[in-house]
Amino acid sequence: MKKVEAVIKPFKLDEVREALAEVGITGLTVTEVKGFGRQRGHTELYRGAEYVVDFLPKTKVEVVVGDDQVERVIESIIKAAHTGKIGDGKIFVTAVEQVIRIRTGETGEAAI
Repeated sequence: MKKVEAVIKPFKLDEVREALAEVGITGLTVTEVKGFGRQRGHTELYRGAEYVVDFLPKTKVEVVVGDDQVERVIESIIKAAHTGKIGDGKIFVTAVEQVIRIRTGETGEAAI
């Protein structure tokens, strides 16, 4: 099993959620986060004063899937979240050792 975390632009969330549903993903976790990558934030003008916005609003989408679904999930996220502009985001894939469904006690891929 793998955990796929995608940090994307907030306005792309609905498109990513729909793309994941199309490849059979039924559950996901979404978190509003702030951060920056190469773009290092930006400068804004407010009431005549210039200030730097270091952390930009992003959305983190997390899904845990079987090893056989990882590539389809990654491809669907890339296709849905891509704008071609700086700040489109990143995808991280990590191994998941164990999953337990609290309600039923199911473990492994049956708990996903």
